Amino acid sequence: MATNRARKLSGPNLVEQIERDLGAIRRALRIPLESEIARGKLTPPQMSIIQMVVSHEGTSLKELSRAVGLAHSTVSGIVDRLESKGLLERRVDPADSRITRIHSSAVVKKFVTERLPKLTQSPLERARERASRTEQARISEAIRRLRELLDEIGVGPRSEASQP
Repeated sequence: MATNRARKLSGPNLVEQIERDLGAIRRALRIPLESEIARGKLTPPQMSIIQMVVSHEGTSLKELSRAVGLAHSTVSGIVDRLESKGLLERRVDPADSRITRIHSSAVVKKFVTERLPKLTQSPLERARERASRTEQARISEAIRRLRELLDEIGVGPRSEASQP
């Protein structure tokens, strides 16, 4: 049935359908993560800050602000709130006492490195289990090919990584 629908779509209709489907997939993949974040009473910007600190342990507020695209004062306030919850801590840079470095707690590191990947992979894993081997191969090949096409026109992840 889905195959018949795909055959009928072409041109702009196909592009619109792909865009809708990709949007629905992104939303479905975010649900477990957003539920977990809400349970911890964290906002998406707070989670973004936490993830950045874990991946760049000891970053400065200035570097953190630039990385997440938020104003220095906003990031400082977010770090204040996360610090008061015991999730992040500020430490004076031993090489330059004028600079404060942001570090994550052990609980945060464990959550980001162990629990977070499982939250985002779980819906995909459950969907994969429901698909036949043939369907799994077709899905994988179609997604890989779409990514290659986006790379070829200069908007895919590989083309961004190769830019200075």
